[in-house]
Amino acid sequence: MAAIKLLLGHQTMAIPLYIQIAEGLLEQIESGALAPGDRLPPERELSESLGVNRMTLRQALRALETQGLLIRQQGSGTYVAEPKIEREAGRLFPFTEGIQRRGHLPGAKVIKLEQQPAEISVANKLQTSVSAPVYRGQRLRFINQQPMMLEKFFLPAHCFPGFEQYNLENRSLYEVMETEYGFVVSRARQSLEAVSATEYEAELLKIKAGAPLMLEQRLAFDQDGQPIEYAKDVYRGDRFRFVTELAALEL
Repeated sequence: MAAIKLLLGHQTMAIPLYIQIAEGLLEQIESGALAPGDRLPPERELSESLGVNRMTLRQALRALETQGLLIRQQGSGTYVAEPKIEREAGRLFPFTEGIQRRGHLPGAKVIKLEQQPAEISVANKLQTSVSAPVYRGQRLRFINQQPMMLEKFFLPAHCFPGFEQYNLENRSLYEVMETEYGFVVSRARQSLEAVSATEYEAELLKIKAGAPLMLEQRLAFDQDGQPIEYAKDVYRGDRFRFVTELAALEL
């Protein structure tokens, strides 16, 4: 690997030196000068070549690690991470199909699927009565055997009797809804929000508690315009990037 060379400004600038270092490394990653899987030089060597102390260097590396751009392996070193998976924010995301299309191996594990009385917030979303039975499900989604996303969904039980009999570890949720019950998801309203991983989410996703996640809340409607799914999915912030295409503003 070629030596890392960064153009740093004067330390008297308003931008902290560790930010300048992080931005310089980011430029090398985005330009391809540092490729996925490349190992950075040892901290001592890198700090000497950049003319900064190791504490400043570690701040820069930690900032990039938090963004999912670098991976530290105990006893081995710091490596450039694989590119993040792009998730189109303005479209319903068929997880299995989308991941396969990108050349990865998808997987799923059902954590929970049970009936329970609808709480007020869920009943309001699904336009059902409070305490009416709903299916509550949680499913962990994998990419190349690594946990990447945790799905949390609610379905009105009266629309999907016997739903627990279907294996959601090898079938799409929407495919089961359409094939077995005749409900087609025609549209959805969703929002995106940055959140921090709870201890429960962190344990399932194999990340640190407090690590960044992207929360996608979704209310899906069937072909008749009735709400049939309320979901709160969390994606690992270090492995996903949400993108959207914007049209020019018409004045």
